[in-house]
Amino acid sequence: MLRRASGLLLFAILTLILLPVQSSAARQPNVILITLESARADRMGFLGARNRLTPQLDGLARECIVFERAYAQSPGTVVSHATILSGTYPQTHHASELGDPISREVPYLPDLFHTRGYGTGAFVSTIALDPQNGLAPGFDRGFDTYDAGFHSEQPIARYGTSSGRSGDQVVTRATRWLTSNAGKPFFLWVELSDVSADGRSYDRAIAGVDAAVGKLLTQLRTMKLYDDSIILLASDHGESLGAHGEDTHGVFLYDDTIRVPLLVKLPQRQMAGKRVRGRIRLLDIAPTALEAARVPAPSQMQGQSLLRIAKTNPDADQPVYAGSDFSQQAFGWSGLESWRAGKYLYIRAPKPELYDLAADPAASRNLAQNSKATVETMASQLEAFRNHFGRQNSKSTGNGLTSNEMQKLASLGYVGLQKSSPRATSVATGVDPKDNISIANQVLDAFAKLAAANAEAAAPVFQQALTAEPKAYLAQYGLGVALAQQKLYPQAIEQLHKAIELQPTSVWAHYEMGATLAKTGDFKTAAVHLELVCDRMPRFRQAHLLLAQSYEHLGQSKRAQIAREKAR
Repeated sequence: MLRRASGLLLFAILTLILLPVQSSAARQPNVILITLESARADRMGFLGARNRLTPQLDGLARECIVFERAYAQSPGTVVSHATILSGTYPQTHHASELGDPISREVPYLPDLFHTRGYGTGAFVSTIALDPQNGLAPGFDRGFDTYDAGFHSEQPIARYGTSSGRSGDQVVTRATRWLTSNAGKPFFLWVELSDVSADGRSYDRAIAGVDAAVGKLLTQLRTMKLYDDSIILLASDHGESLGAHGEDTHGVFLYDDTIRVPLLVKLPQRQMAGKRVRGRIRLLDIAPTALEAARVPAPSQMQGQSLLRIAKTNPDADQPVYAGSDFSQQAFGWSGLESWRAGKYLYIRAPKPELYDLAADPAASRNLAQNSKATVETMASQLEAFRNHFGRQNSKSTGNGLTSNEMQKLASLGYVGLQKSSPRATSVATGVDPKDNISIANQVLDAFAKLAAANAEAAAPVFQQALTAEPKAYLAQYGLGVALAQQKLYPQAIEQLHKAIELQPTSVWAHYEMGATLAKTGDFKTAAVHLELVCDRMPRFRQAHLLLAQSYEHLGQSKRAQIAREKAR
C-alpha cells in the first residue's frame, strides 16, 4: 500500500512539473509572413487610396497595427526578401539580384523558428525566389518545405518581370500544407504576385493579389487558425511605372519603389487599429516576428522590434537607408544609395539628389545645387552609417572566385578576372543611372521577350543596348542566351565569354556557356563551367545532369555517376 501511495505521489509530482511545459508549448503562436510582389503603398485603401483595389487588405488592416510609412532597404525582389527574412542590411546578408547567395552567417527567421520546434513552410510565386532554379540560393535554409517548383531545364532568362504561379495557386498549395501541419506551431511564408495579370494593368494585378490574400485569410479562419496567429504582411518593394523614367523596379530609390505597405496582426486583436506614423523599415520585420512569438532575437539582427515602437513612440521618425547595386552589377554604372531623414530624401549618386518630400512628395524638384548645407549634412549621416556597417562587415563576402577557379578560367582564355565581385565603392563614381535608364528599360523588356520564347525579337534589342553600353553584363548575357535559343552556338559562345569576363561569378552565364558548349560537342570545356555552377548551386539538378553527361562523353564514368547521384 505504501509503495502504491508513493507511486501515485510521484505521478502527481511529475504531472505538476510537466503540465506547465506542455501548456507553454501549446501557447506558442503560429507566425504567418505574407509578402506581396511589387505592391506600391499608394494603391492600398488602408493607406488612403480611393480606388477600392484592396478590400481584403483593408479588412485585415482593421485588425492590425498599421505602419503608415514603411520603407524597403532595396528595390530588388531577392535582396529585399533577404532583408525581411534575416533582419539585416544588404551589406550584411550579401544576397544580390544576380544570384549571389544569402550569407549563412546571418540569422534567418525560418531557421530560428525551426530550432524552436516550429514546422516551417514557404510558398512563393516568382521564379526569382526559387533556391534551386532561380536567383535565391540559400533561401530554403530552415524550411521543412520550400515550395517553388520552377525546376525547368532552362534557367531563368528574365529580369524585372514576374514568372511563376498566380497568387491563387500559391494559396491553394499553402492550404494543403497547413492541413497536414496543423498539429504543431508553424512559421509560414507566402509570397504572392498575380502573374496572370501580365499584359493587363498594374491596378488589376494589385486587385488579384488582394483576392489571393482574402482567400488565405478565409482558409485560416475556416481552420480556426486566424485569431491566435501572428500575421505580418508587407510588400518587398514597389514599382516605378514610368516615374523618373524607370519602367519597372530595381534601379531607382524614390518612394515609388521604396515606400511599401506593412501590417502586423497580433493574437486576439491586440493593438488592433493602432496606426504608427513614424518612419520604419522592412529590416524591422524579423525582430518584430520574434518578439511577438516570445523568441529572443539574435544580436546580429540589425532591425528593432516594431511592437516597442508602436507601444512607446509611434510618431517618432528614424532615418532609413536603402541601396541598390543592381545598376552596377547589371550595367556597369554607379550604384545608388539613399538616406531618408526628417523631411528630406538624399540620394548618393554621381549627380547627387535632394528632395523635400513634405513639399514635393513626387521627388520632382532636385534641391541639391541650391541646398549645399543640407546635402552635406545628409551625406555625412549616410557616410557615418556606411562606415559603421563597413567595419562590421569587412570580411570577404565569399562570393568571389577562388584561386583554383581563376586558374581554370584563365586556362580557357578569360583575362582580367576579379577575385571578388565588385561592390559599391565609397564614392559615387561612373555613369549615373539617371542618364541611361532607357537602356535598362530596353534590356529588361528584351528579357520579357526572351521569356516569351521570342529570341529573334530579343537579340537585336540586346545588341542595341551593348552598342550604347559595352560593359552592360545583363545585355551581354541576354544576347548570349538569345543566340543559343536560336541555335547559333558559335556566336552564343562568343557573347557568353564576354559576359563571364564582365561578371566572372555569374552562375547563369557559366551554366549557359556549359550547356551551349555541350551542344557543340566541347564537353571538356563545358565541364569546367558546369563544375563551377554545381559548386555554387549544389541543388541545381539540371546542372548536375549536364555535368554527368559531359563526364560520360569524356570517359569519366565514376565522376558521371557521382554527378547523377547529386542530381537526385
